[in-house]
Amino acid sequence: MDQIIQIAGAIAVLAAFVLAQFQVLRPRSVTYLALNLAGSAVLAVIALTGRDWGFVLLEGVWALVSGAGLIRALTGADTSGGDAGKPV
Repeated sequence: MDQIIQIAGAIAVLAAFVLAQFQVLRPRSVTYLALNLAGSAVLAVIALTGRDWGFVLLEGVWALVSGAGLIRALTGADTSGGDAGKPV
């Protein structure tokens, strides 16, 4: 059962990434961020129970950043217009 949950988490993260690469989802969309949050949170918990510290760090940070982005998307707090990282 643990393997099925782990695979489901990985599929959620990968699905979001693939759909963004094919421009089906926007990286700041609620769906994209929710898929990333759900998948990475599942993987972080599994990594924590297995004491896989590198993966705890990777997936934990991924979940935190996705969660913060999701909150911004849901509250309308992201008003940058998508220009973050563009040269001035």
